[in-house]
Amino acid sequence: MRGSRIPALGLACALLAVALPAAGAPKRHAAAKKQAAAAEARTKALLGFQRDLVSVLAPRADALPLLGAALLARPLPDQPKVNSYPTLIARAAQAADAGPAVSWAQLPDCDDKADACPNAHALERLLQQAPDNAAAWMLKLGQDLHDMHKQDAREDLSRAAAARLYDDYGGTSLKALAYAVAALPPPPATLDPAAPAGAAGVQVAIAFGLAAAQPQPGLRAVAGLCKDNADDAGFKADCLKLGKVLEWGSSPLARSLGLHLRETLDPDPARQQDAREARRVLVWQVQNFAQLAARAQGDKALAQHLLALARNGGTQMSLVLAALRGAGIPTDPPADWQPPAPE
Repeated sequence: MRGSRIPALGLACALLAVALPAAGAPKRHAAAKKQAAAAEARTKALLGFQRDLVSVLAPRADALPLLGAALLARPLPDQPKVNSYPTLIARAAQAADAGPAVSWAQLPDCDDKADACPNAHALERLLQQAPDNAAAWMLKLGQDLHDMHKQDAREDLSRAAAARLYDDYGGTSLKALAYAVAALPPPPATLDPAAPAGAAGVQVAIAFGLAAAQPQPGLRAVAGLCKDNADDAGFKADCLKLGKVLEWGSSPLARSLGLHLRETLDPDPARQQDAREARRVLVWQVQNFAQLAARAQGDKALAQHLLALARNGGTQMSLVLAALRGAGIPTDPPADWQPPAPE
């Protein structure tokens, strides 16, 4: 999809990063080489495990396992065509139980170099399947702006503002991945001796890492369009209406944009201040969840709990809140807490 790229192992690669010591004594140099070699070997093992998971899931005929297989295959280089992301996501879309989450996941199956993104057929199908989802119309808005169809983009904004909900299907993608990584036990070579979470830690790294790498298109286009037309009363009204939908959206990024629109466009200072406070709370929630997910590498019970939450389904926001409550972390920050200043 335009503007998005996925690294080969997503978050898993970040978890394998090794801080090498500075050049010095021969013993330190030897230890660094050994550490780097171990990390490289584990990376290869993880790639192999991911390929094996795809091979096990590929023969399935129902949408959810095929969606999981497709998301696992998407970042893998040199996949055989039968087990490639385009083939698997196309099969998922043809499954009898396929829904809009599969169409959303098929959007990046396109040729970015040929300026043919997102996948036009997947977008058309998504709009038919989920006409009451603001995310679908925001995606079309971004495409119409790119194609210089300004009037169409204006209509897309109105449709998004009138939508019942915003759902980017991140929860469904994570659910598919959380089930997919359990199709096989992780081989011993994939386990990090320094991470006590063991197999559950590997599963969390792959599932949550790839889920976090899924695109969330449309947000930037809406933000720009609303900012550029803030002096137009009709535009402003639709942007504020859409903002209310986004505030209850499925992802933290959508909620953040909704609050931003209220903070910058609403003429009432009290509602602006309320939006600023809600964004402070949101940052607290997201930061604490990120720390919780990082801790899962060293906590088997926590890793298993996060996987269980993911397999229950829901949205990204519902998972964040459930995880915080399960860990005994308040969902509201202390009164004097402020987000760290951006670097």
